[in-house]
Amino acid sequence: MLNQEEMQLQWAEDKWRQIIAKVDLTSRRIGDSFPYASIDGQYNNELADWWTNGFWPGLLWLIYRETGDQRLAGLAASVESKMDAPLQEYEPLHHDVGFMWSLTSVARYKLLGEPDSRRRALTAASHLMGRYNARGKFIRAWNQPERTGWAIIDCLMNLGLLYWASEETGDPRYRHVAMEHSDMALRELIRPDGSSCHIASFDPETGQRLETIAGQGYAADSAWARGAAWALYGMALGARYTGESRYLDSAKRTAEMFLSHLPEDGLPPYDFRAPLEEGMGMDSSSAACAASGMLEIALLVPAGESGFYRDAAAGMLSKLDQRCGAWDDAGEEGLLRFATANYPKRAHVNVPLIYGDYFFAEAICKLRGHRELFW
Repeated sequence: MLNQEEMQLQWAEDKWRQIIAKVDLTSRRIGDSFPYASIDGQYNNELADWWTNGFWPGLLWLIYRETGDQRLAGLAASVESKMDAPLQEYEPLHHDVGFMWSLTSVARYKLLGEPDSRRRALTAASHLMGRYNARGKFIRAWNQPERTGWAIIDCLMNLGLLYWASEETGDPRYRHVAMEHSDMALRELIRPDGSSCHIASFDPETGQRLETIAGQGYAADSAWARGAAWALYGMALGARYTGESRYLDSAKRTAEMFLSHLPEDGLPPYDFRAPLEEGMGMDSSSAACAASGMLEIALLVPAGESGFYRDAAAGMLSKLDQRCGAWDDAGEEGLLRFATANYPKRAHVNVPLIYGDYFFAEAICKLRGHRELFW
């Protein structure tokens, strides 16, 4: 009779085969485009500077890593080359260059050793480091003039690019900036109960915090679910790269908050503290990201704790599969239904989103034993 970990592995192997089959099929239409949200069953195509453009090639690289599928590798490499335009133009770049070039250039460099990919990733890392505000000790979000002093919880997931750059070059400056931003998040964005706000606004000249802003959450003092996933996984990555216990402790607090607020069916609302309403945005992508983050935590804690986080992540993934999986739907290109991009703006509500698909696949890979990261 199989034990629990063996059953999890068997289930994950089945899901992985389904992921490969569906991505193989949909890739023949999506090709080397920039999918973001599924609209009427088909992924759209964004501009080359869109913040999610790393997730599709990242998904392709996950599959290539095991199958050696040269067609998928070619598509991923082509997406990466198309992103040279915003990288060279500079003005379109923003705080999410980690999302964009970790899963394209860093992934390709780690897998194939391509020098062009290394240069792209280091260029993006230098841009991200250049957004650092030394007064407030944060990495600036977005480019609008009125947002000069804004910092957001999402950016914790971009910091892997800086940690990688320090390791790759032997230059600690990238790591220093990543840790300064992480420590700011511990002070200003993540609350003692593990919840977080989306945006903190600072005076960009003095570094004084002015206010918190709801952003994509329900309110400034609520608990945006995807923000919690960014915080959980981002702090786990910080702990993995630095060994600092404060980052691991923060990731664990957010994991506890996430699990304690998760509905029975495993599908989070877009904000854990938003009033329930008919047709409100749910967010499978936040649960997929949080599950992958919990599997990171499982690698960082003592053996007595590790099983708790692995089992929690496996349970979340199984419920997502049951509630949101679109494996047998030929009319839906996404892997996971019921993700929400921005509910306050009613943008892409309860549809598959490419980053939800990526994090689900990444978490399945971790359940199957992979410990390597593109982040």
